[in-house]
Amino acid sequence: MKKHLVILTGAGVSAESGFATFRDTGGLWEQYDVNDVASIEGWYRNRKLVLEFYNQRRAQLKDAKPNAAHVAMAQLEKDYRVDVITQNVDNLHERAGSTRVLHLHGELTKVRPENGIYDRTESEAEVIDVGYRPVILGDLAPNGSQLRPHIVFFGEAVPNIGKAIDLVEQADILLIVGSSLQVYPAAGLYRYARNDCPIYVIDPKPVPISDPRVTFIQDVATKGMARFVELVEVND
Repeated sequence: MKKHLVILTGAGVSAESGFATFRDTGGLWEQYDVNDVASIEGWYRNRKLVLEFYNQRRAQLKDAKPNAAHVAMAQLEKDYRVDVITQNVDNLHERAGSTRVLHLHGELTKVRPENGIYDRTESEAEVIDVGYRPVILGDLAPNGSQLRPHIVFFGEAVPNIGKAIDLVEQADILLIVGSSLQVYPAAGLYRYARNDCPIYVIDPKPVPISDPRVTFIQDVATKGMARFVELVEVND
């Protein structure tokens, strides 16, 4: 039976694909106020601005391509049962070939009714895949409600966090790539790993984890993934 590898990814994985991150120097938070474009209050205050912001992100994603880190994670499915839990809203994991991807913070290429509730199974049908096309004020869902980004805004619950916890609890190996572990609840997921589960953390900057199970690989995602593959080959 294949070992179960669970991978938690953050913005650092997509950064090498040229997809703008939010927190790094020169990131989107320096260009936009998070409260204006990524909070539920900002949505109700100025829907047009929020729609335009995500239209820009969608157009940027269309031109972005998966990088070697995305591809390496997908290729690990040959030897492991791999589940990717991502904080990213892009689709680069899927485009690289990963077959099991859980999005914690929503998906950029999808929208849903403003008045929809998508933390119930029966409401998943309300989610609409728009690809890379823009969505504007006045674009309505079948129920007559304004379409909004299928994004978990600040101030909203994270519906998939329970599924993510279940996956981490089942992991034989936990790999964290490109996440600063500053955004909760995702930042606390590693604590659900079994006591005998080795944890690998790939990031060019120090990550605030003090845990004897952790092996740090201080590098960018592409180079760090190459090193990780070498390490698990030796340990297996």
